[in-house]
Amino acid sequence: MLVSRQESERLRQAFENFIRAKDFPCVGAKSALSRGTLRTLVGWSIESGWDDLRLHDELLDWSGEYRADPGLFRSLAIIFADPAALDEAAFEQALWARLQSLADKDAWLGLPYDERVSADPANPHFSLSFGGEAFFAVGLHPRASRPARRFERPVIVFNLHDQFERLRAEGKYETIRETILERDVQLAGSVNPMLARHGETSEAGQYSGRAVDEDWECPFHDPRAAA
Repeated sequence: MLVSRQESERLRQAFENFIRAKDFPCVGAKSALSRGTLRTLVGWSIESGWDDLRLHDELLDWSGEYRADPGLFRSLAIIFADPAALDEAAFEQALWARLQSLADKDAWLGLPYDERVSADPANPHFSLSFGGEAFFAVGLHPRASRPARRFERPVIVFNLHDQFERLRAEGKYETIRETILERDVQLAGSVNPMLARHGETSEAGQYSGRAVDEDWECPFHDPRAAA
């Protein structure tokens, strides 16, 4: 199930234009794009494990490159070519199925979980971990309720957790966060109810973009999590 080179390039360009748009709120993504540190890959379908081995290899490479040369505003975006017109609940299910598959491969290879974060999705310090580096995931898809998450194809963007910690250490995190929030309100007309700081509540509920309630349980279990 190969995606043509022409379609892959079209999707990459469309995604870059989506981020480049004046009203797109995430200044971090804009910075990654302008610096050439946004890597985009095109996979087949978010509902299929067809590309999972390749995508996991890319995450390992991304982790290794970051450790060799740490830098701010680096993101890895996986665009799925299959339109998969899923509603928010179905997209959330497919997103976590892909993340579960990728985490299972990391565990099968015997790779360590980033000890700076928790493997328990109910823990306020939870993050994903691939190749020993913690990641925050952002899902986008055509039927997302938030305009900033609404792209023509399903996408998972992986951001390195260490970057957020470096921004905090440099005193830049809160300024960037407030800028993104203000821009998102201008775009959507309301504050995103799912946004929270790492360490206050689990970030797992933010990944899909769907507004979840307090009773929501994350459909994910990393094999390396403590029993």
